[in-house]
Amino acid sequence: MAQIQCVLKDEAATLLLAQQLARHISGGLTIFLHGELGAGKTTFSRGLINSLGHKGNVKSPTYTLVEPYQLAQLVVYHFDLYRLRDSEELEFMGIRDYFRADSLCLIEWPQRGAGYLPVADLDIHLIFEQEHRRAELTANTAAGHRILKAVADDEK
Repeated sequence: MAQIQCVLKDEAATLLLAQQLARHISGGLTIFLHGELGAGKTTFSRGLINSLGHKGNVKSPTYTLVEPYQLAQLVVYHFDLYRLRDSEELEFMGIRDYFRADSLCLIEWPQRGAGYLPVADLDIHLIFEQEHRRAELTANTAAGHRILKAVADDEK
């Protein structure tokens, strides 16, 4: 299991991390975003989606559960499962149809969808630490390892 940790001093650092990851994102990936309310999950998602080429606002899908973004090379599905009452609701909304070779699925609060979500290629934990946040990125698949290695190589 590969892991990268970094300090995020402010919102700009969170957006920069998203931009660094975006350079290595392709279709067929799933990223889980973990953290308390206000930890920066939606900020990270906005930065990633904009860095992938979306022009315009990135809405929080808190009430809709999912917001789609059709980009040139892939479709990004941004999920926020915070208000999900029962993970079985994901089956009723056809959750499996979103995980395709031409899509990127960003999932906030993935623990609320347990049993209905695939293994994440990357788990990103955003953690409050005094006056800043810490990001822990963990690869769970070969694709996730490839991304983290590329990001680490960029830093050299």
